[in-house]
Amino acid sequence: MAKIKLTKNELKRQKDDLKRFNRYLPTLLLKKQQLQFEIQTIEAKYKERLSEKHFIEKSIFKWVHVFGEDPGVKDLVKLKEVITDSGNVAGIDIPIFRDATFEDISYDLFIMPLWVDRAVDELKRICLIIAELQILTRQMDLLKEELRITSQRVNLFEKVKIPEAKQNIRVIQIYMGDQQTAAVVRGKIAKNKLVQV
Repeated sequence: MAKIKLTKNELKRQKDDLKRFNRYLPTLLLKKQQLQFEIQTIEAKYKERLSEKHFIEKSIFKWVHVFGEDPGVKDLVKLKEVITDSGNVAGIDIPIFRDATFEDISYDLFIMPLWVDRAVDELKRICLIIAELQILTRQMDLLKEELRITSQRVNLFEKVKIPEAKQNIRVIQIYMGDQQTAAVVRGKIAKNKLVQV
């Protein structure tokens, strides 16, 4: 604990600090709760999209052996750009997945087997889900980092700053009370000496 001045000005400063800490703490607690809620929401969406990806993969496994006939099918789907917007959660800017665009790769319909159209559509769906999962992961990373910082601040206020300010106020008030009592006693002693003279 830092050395404090035992003065009225320091007492006022400590009381002002305590008032400010107590006013700021509920805002931090609210931000912490909001971040926790958003992280849970994003984690649920992540799990939902991941299970959707696994479902699509399972559904195409039934005819995936056909991919063995023509390894070039995967080359027909190339992600061009992931389109994101910027969102704000509890004062934190996070990317929000909007869409993705693919390169327009044409192929000869007479040469390729019939199942290629469906395979390309399914691969595009999987690519979209993977792109969204990456954005959701980035969102979680950003929010978890902010939650860590906010939790540290909450702990700083709850466990350090507020108790320290209360202790400083108590010490100053005790000292000032002792000084006031000592002044009264000195006054009475001086008065008694004057009366005796």
